[in-house]
Amino acid sequence: MATHTDVVSTPKLAPDLAEPGMLGPRPTATHGVWSWLTTIDHKRIGIMYAVAALFFIVLGGIEALLMRVQLAVPNNNFIVGDLFNQMFTMHGTTMIFLGVMPLTSAFFNYVVPLQIGARDVAFPRLNAFSLWVFIAGAVFINMSWFLGGAPNGAWVGYPPITSVQFNVGHNSDFWAIGLITLGVASVAASLNFFTTIVNMRAPGMTLMRMPVFVWMTIITNVLILLAFPPITIALLQLIMDRTFGAAFFDYNKGGMPIMWQHWFWVFGHPEVYILILPPMGIVSEILPTFSRKPLFGYPLIVFSGAFIGFMGFAVWSHHMFTTGMGVVAVLAFSVTTSIIAVPTGVKIFNWLGTIWGGNLRMETPMLYALSFIAMFSIGGFSGIMHSAAATDFQQHDTYFIVAHFHYVLIGGAISGLLGGICYWYPKVTGRILGEKLGVPAFWLFFFGFNATFFPMHIVGLNGMPRRIYTYDSAMGFDKWNLFISASAFVLAFSFLLFFINMYWSYKHGEIAGNDPWDGRTLEWSIPSPPPVYNFAVTPTVTHLDDFWHKKQTGQAAPESDGQLIHMPLPSYYPLISGVGMFIMSMGMVYLRDHLVVATVASVIGFLVLLFSIYGWAMEGPGAEYLDPNKKTGAYN
Repeated sequence: MATHTDVVSTPKLAPDLAEPGMLGPRPTATHGVWSWLTTIDHKRIGIMYAVAALFFIVLGGIEALLMRVQLAVPNNNFIVGDLFNQMFTMHGTTMIFLGVMPLTSAFFNYVVPLQIGARDVAFPRLNAFSLWVFIAGAVFINMSWFLGGAPNGAWVGYPPITSVQFNVGHNSDFWAIGLITLGVASVAASLNFFTTIVNMRAPGMTLMRMPVFVWMTIITNVLILLAFPPITIALLQLIMDRTFGAAFFDYNKGGMPIMWQHWFWVFGHPEVYILILPPMGIVSEILPTFSRKPLFGYPLIVFSGAFIGFMGFAVWSHHMFTTGMGVVAVLAFSVTTSIIAVPTGVKIFNWLGTIWGGNLRMETPMLYALSFIAMFSIGGFSGIMHSAAATDFQQHDTYFIVAHFHYVLIGGAISGLLGGICYWYPKVTGRILGEKLGVPAFWLFFFGFNATFFPMHIVGLNGMPRRIYTYDSAMGFDKWNLFISASAFVLAFSFLLFFINMYWSYKHGEIAGNDPWDGRTLEWSIPSPPPVYNFAVTPTVTHLDDFWHKKQTGQAAPESDGQLIHMPLPSYYPLISGVGMFIMSMGMVYLRDHLVVATVASVIGFLVLLFSIYGWAMEGPGAEYLDPNKKTGAYN
């Protein structure tokens, strides 16, 4: 195990000072449930994002396992008909919007301010607002299971499948309104992180001295800001069609169902990079640390990430090659789809160049990072095949496509995110994530994932369609489907072992100290876990990988006491705003059934939301102050 440094002593925070102009009593608890519900500390918000995201990843995984039980044998009747439609719709929606995206937000929240030398994000209360609106949207969508049926039109939600004529329940209402709610949370968070990175970097941290993870964060959040308006417009149009009888997507009334696909994929393909760019940043932090050498081609990694973000908006119609767009459109999007593979290949070669000749430490974070490179490469190869329209025509809506995007989003994104959990777990908890359970969990994940999804390429090429709940034995899919279903449970067990390891290590793991990995970036220069104010003295940055450079040149030194540090106090208003969004969303679902009651509920929810926003806007600049002579009152 790498050597661990001693924990640097940190100054204490004095008791809260009175604030003029407050609307009411301020919550100041630093322990217990209330302190978590009212916190605006970016680190605690990051932890809550992670806990929520991992919960929903487990929920989405259970939905996947139930589908695999149904598909294990032909002509099964375990989950059939519309219930199966609900299951695969909620699986996709949960994994993308409630699992991977908030898990990346957890890393944004916890890691980015530490890496740029900031004491918090630019707008701490807006950060808490983003969390609680996300929670409201996630709970809202999943309540549909108990209120007449979950969304059942697939995660892409194509009309007329989701139009009220063919989907008369509230399934698609929950989906559309829930996604808008989640979009509000995502856009608010993106504005916050964009502002934080642009304005709050430590002195001397120029753009080309930022860690790669910070670069991937800012690119991802620009994509969110640009990609979510199109899907929001489409969702609002769908809600108006379903609730008020508009005809945006009703062909019989002059609408255009195909327009939904354009709206959706203008969002949906950048969404792929919203999911994959943060894990690319995580891998770019892990590889140089565990190779004991600088990242190879840092500028190329950065510029290729920016180019991927730019080109992400130029490839959306390769999802629509089978819709009859015409030769010119198909040719144009075939070319752009081929081009976007170039910066991805650049990144892969840079990562390989980083580990080439390095003094490798094959600990758990490194294993997940190497798995990311291998599995994402396979997903990329199968994806570039579909830039050829003839190939896409053959494989469209088959299990080959299911295999492809799972190699990107599980083999790629989830591998990278699990590696990030292993890498920053010591910083969050102060303890090392155990290797005795960590390594077996990784190999079970690696084997279970490949055994589950690689055979899907085969059954897909043999003609098995996606989104079907049964098949006949004569089709020849029996043995492969049974093997895939059994392997899915191996994959699920690997996650169970990973979570057990997280819990055991939190209770009994080796003490980490400040810098267990001989890290390169600023978060490793402060205690584990960090104090509420992060840095007692704002660092001055002079190099890329500044902390590693200072260690190599003997310049690293503990922080000193004696500064006055202003930190915003907790607030319950962001939590109230999430409650308001939830009430308003519930009212909107039932507008066409109970107009008066639903309108009243929507108005009440809006007023609660308005009150909470006004409340936090009127809160004074209350702060806690560093008193170097005071030895009590620490914020833990």
